[in-house]
Amino acid sequence: MSSQARSKKAKQAAAQVVVVGSYNQDMVWQGARFPQPGETRMGRFFSGPGGKGFNQAVAAARLAARTGFIAAVGRDPLGDNAAALARSENIDARWQLCSEATGTAAIWLDGAGQNMIIVAPGANALLSPAQVLAQRELIEQARVLLTQHEVHPVASLRAIEVARAAGVTCIHNPAPSSDSPQVRALLQAADIITPNETEFCDLLRLFEVEVNEQALAAADAAQLHTWCRMLPTATIALTLGAAGVFVSQASPAGEDPPFFRTPAAAVNVVDTTGAGDAFNGGLAASLASAPGRNLQQHVAFAVQVAGCAIESSGAAQAMPTLAEVERRFTG
Repeated sequence: MSSQARSKKAKQAAAQVVVVGSYNQDMVWQGARFPQPGETRMGRFFSGPGGKGFNQAVAAARLAARTGFIAAVGRDPLGDNAAALARSENIDARWQLCSEATGTAAIWLDGAGQNMIIVAPGANALLSPAQVLAQRELIEQARVLLTQHEVHPVASLRAIEVARAAGVTCIHNPAPSSDSPQVRALLQAADIITPNETEFCDLLRLFEVEVNEQALAAADAAQLHTWCRMLPTATIALTLGAAGVFVSQASPAGEDPPFFRTPAAAVNVVDTTGAGDAFNGGLAASLASAPGRNLQQHVAFAVQVAGCAIESSGAAQAMPTLAEVERRFTG
């Protein structure tokens, strides 16, 4: 067998999607409405696994993409639980064990499924470039790399640099918004970015373009495309909640248009907490597992995944399987 054939065989057996990102234990309080400052309200509590990185890795794995995960957790029971959960989801997790506590997130949900979140990153902030580079082979053999803003930005940047050098498609989810000086470099290095409305406006401000969310909501497709082209990433998938997704491309492939909209899935909203992570995991899984699809089809699939996720409570627990997505939308 030639070295090229061996390399191809190894890539087929390796992780198709590699996520470099966060693990958080989610602590969720749900009530009919959010309390006002100084107000106490009754509600209910539940806890489960989360973190943008882990949610996205679970989404990709449940959609039948072989998935690797590079992350940091504390030497504590929550970290032990994270490792067990990754194994149960058939995720090839590569953990950096830290002295800081495993990350946590406090999530408030109202009766309409809207959320407010505070994240304590803990060990996530200590994910090191050295840990990422130690997993170079895992990244190089993947088809898609997915990163976010919940770990040290230099670690994400190193992962993208390794992936780009190996010809791996790089998706960067610039969430939550960050004022790190590495953000510009991350935007330039990624093939695709996936901001929501708030994150998109914050990114534009880095380039001295002032747009608010109200103007964004009122803009037509041509104006959205103009704003997208002010950022240095080739493809932007702007998630707009109930308004769906707007995609802008610098160099469309095949018959793909330079920009297009994909409507949101018609679903019964229960909990929007993991919607963006479901979309990102779905997009990564589709790009990795179904290379014959065009970008419009990849995005439409990711929107369906997000739609399924918000019909259930929780973050990682709400990520749907491939069978569930197919049954929900094609069954």
